[in-house]
Amino acid sequence: MVSNFSDLGVLVVDDESSVTRLLKMMLTDLGISQVFVARDGRDALKFLGEYSESVNIIICDWNMPRMSGLELLQQVRTADPDTMFLMLTGRNDIDSVKAARDFGVNGYLLKPFSAEQLRKKLTAYNRPNFDPMRA
Repeated sequence: MVSNFSDLGVLVVDDESSVTRLLKMMLTDLGISQVFVARDGRDALKFLGEYSESVNIIICDWNMPRMSGLELLQQVRTADPDTMFLMLTGRNDIDSVKAARDFGVNGYLLKPFSAEQLRKKLTAYNRPNFDPMRA
């Protein structure tokens, strides 16, 4: 657990620059100063290979070229089962939810989402009794 949002390091992974800019702005407005950006899963893995100790939370789009968010989630869980992973998606069908849950996703941000919804997800993570499936 971290004491406040300013202690968090967040990696945003999305192939749409408008989404990464919006998320970076929302996270900065919440007081998070360490916001990193990767344009797809492969770039995220490369970043994590060098700077994994700087990342507490990954916010990742589901649909991306080269490596999907689900594929990235699988890789992250193999290396680090404790990093919070939020899937950013328009998918809310039961099969997609089950697949992501089976690989250890901590929560979802359904598109479109608000700054308040993002804050609630981060606040849930920031509590000592964090329950990933309720986030």
